[in-house]
Order: sequence, then C-alpha cells, then structure tokens
Amino acid sequence: MPTEANTESEYLRYIVDTTDKKTILHNLMTQYGNDVWNFAFSMTRKWEVADDITQDVFLKAYRHLHTFRSDSSLKTWLLAIARNTIKDYHKAAFIRKVTLVDFVQTKDARPSAEQEVIERFAVNEIWKQVLELPAKYREVLILYGHYQLSMKEIAQLLGVREGTVKSRLHQARLKIVQMRDRAEHERN
Repeated sequence: MPTEANTESEYLRYIVDTTDKKTILHNLMTQYGNDVWNFAFSMTRKWEVADDITQDVFLKAYRHLHTFRSDSSLKTWLLAIARNTIKDYHKAAFIRKVTLVDFVQTKDARPSAEQEVIERFAVNEIWKQVLELPAKYREVLILYGHYQLSMKEIAQLLGVREGTVKSRLHQARLKIVQMRDRAEHERN
C-alpha cells in the first residue's frame, strides 16, 4: 500500500518530468489551490488579496520546484510559500495606503456574488472569532485545526520550536473561549 509520502514523491517526479508548463501549474493548482487560497484568505481577510497571493504562490512554487527536498509534504511546502508571501504582502507600504479604500464605499455599490458568498461564510460565529485573533495565534489554529498539520510540521513552517507552537495553540484556544464568554455575557 503506497504511503502519502511515496505517492507525493511520485506525483512530484511526474510534474517535474512534464515539459508542458501549463500542465504543471494546472496540476499543482488543482491539487492544492483550495488549501492555499483558504489559508491566504484566513490570514488577509480579503478575497482579492487571497486570489493574488494564491497566484503568486503557485508561480513561485513552479519556479522553485527543483528546490523541493521532500523534508515536508508538498502541501506544507506550499503553505510555507504562502505564509512568506502573506508576510511580504503585510510589509508592503503601498498596501497600507490601498486598504484605506475599504473604508470608503458608496451607498449604491452592491457587493459582488463572490463577496456575498464569502460574507455568508464569514458569518459563522467561530470563524469570525478565529479571524479576530492576532495573526500568530490565528495561523497556528488554522494550520492545526483546518489543515491538520502536525506540531512538527507547523513548527517547521513557522520557523519556531514545537513548544512555541503548542503554547500559541493553547493561547489561541483560551482567547476563543474568552471571546465566547464575552459574547455570551453581552447577549444576556
């Protein structure tokens, strides 16, 4: 019975041996596109930015496929690229200026169908609470809970020790409980 690592290695060899660049990008995006986009959205909270970051991630991954050493899963490697791309996004000075546009909306402007779908998705109370967490807690909680990465994989991805991951995960859970308690208190 093939293991996930063997299957992934075979898959990677297949796409590296493929000379059709469109096929390689298509295969990577089909296999991991949703995971990368969901992670980008959860960290930026912006639909368009998640789209841009996802495209950047797959272009970077394609350009650097030869550097993938199989120390981690392909998904973990792509999420690491996504995390670094998100960090670059947050650092960019021009982005800070652009985000001011979010506060200026005309009353006649109707949200797109895509925006309506994502807003309905964000209505989920727990999801809203997760999105309110500081980034260092939010990313650990999402990587562990949603992507089901191990503590070791998360530590590698974030460049921290496993103990730090455990601590951040514990703190994230405590903050969610505090938010729930506060919301419950406000309702009563």
